[in-house]
Formats: sequence, C-alpha cells, structure tokens
Amino acid sequence: MARIVVLVGMMGSGKTTVGRQVASRLGMRFVDTDDLVEARAGKTVRDIFATDGEAAFRDHESNVLVRTLESSDDVLIAAAGGVILAESNRTAISAHAAAVLWLDADVSTLGERVSRGAHRPLLDDDPVLRLSGMDAQRRELYRSVAHERVDTSDKGVTEVVDEVVAVLSKRRLVTRLSLGDG
Repeated sequence: MARIVVLVGMMGSGKTTVGRQVASRLGMRFVDTDDLVEARAGKTVRDIFATDGEAAFRDHESNVLVRTLESSDDVLIAAAGGVILAESNRTAISAHAAAVLWLDADVSTLGERVSRGAHRPLLDDDPVLRLSGMDAQRRELYRSVAHERVDTSDKGVTEVVDEVVAVLSKRRLVTRLSLGDG
C-alpha cells in the first residue's frame, strides 16, 4: 500500500522546501500542487489568477490534489495553502492520506518568508495583513485535517525536516530502508 503524506499550511510555512527534503530522505516522490496546477494550465499561478480568476485556480487545485491522492506509489504532497478551503478537498485528504502534517508558523515569520517570492497573487497589497486574515480563516481547517502540527517558526529547514521525519517514523511511515540504513 502506498505511503501518502500531505503537508498542509499557510504559504511560507515551508511545505515545498521541507517536503522536497523529506521526500528525498524517505525515497518518496515529491509533488507540489502549485507546480501541477501550472503544468496543467500552461501558465503560472499568478497568470491563472489574473486571467481566469481564483475560482479557476481552485478548480485546478482540487483536480490535481485528488489525482495525486489516488497515487499508487509513495508520495509526499505539498498542498497549496488554500486547498483546505474546499470541504471536498478536506474529505479527500482525510480519506487517502496516511499522514497529514500541518506546518504552522506565526504570521510575522510567514510574512518574512513570503516577501522573498513574487508568485503569490493573494498577497499583492499588504502581505502581513492578508496573511493574518487568511490564517484566521484557515487555522481551524488545517487543524481539522492534520494528524500532527509542526511549528516551523524560528526553525531552520534541517530542524523541521528532522522533526517531520520523526513524526512520520512515530506514525510507522518510515522504514529502515527508506532512511538508508538497510
């Protein structure tokens, strides 16, 4: 049976950066739903929002999420921050994922991290104010799907990766072979 792990959390929480390293360490395929959306649409997330609107983006997001959750191989999914807004997505995640980890960080940390990229159209005006509002809207939704919460505030990538691997190990989703010990 496939090991399907989903990382959820706000933009800037570390899902992609941490997810790539955890997947590599555990011998899992890594998927970032934003990357799949861009490949499917043939344009960037920013362009999808600008030309097609947020609803079209959310539709793409749901489609690639469900398709990836039905994978027959071991996969670690970095789910877009807003994927949990749709009840159908939360249901699909709960039905298919062996583990759902919520990467959480305080809003000031998120604001600092997202200021480094220009591909987040929802943050064009006042990033920290928008992040605060989105965090308030989404926090309970993340909590509702997550098996575990990992605080990424004020932590380096390696520390968070080690913590995620430890959580997955505790949930018996890490084998000696996947850690390279066998």
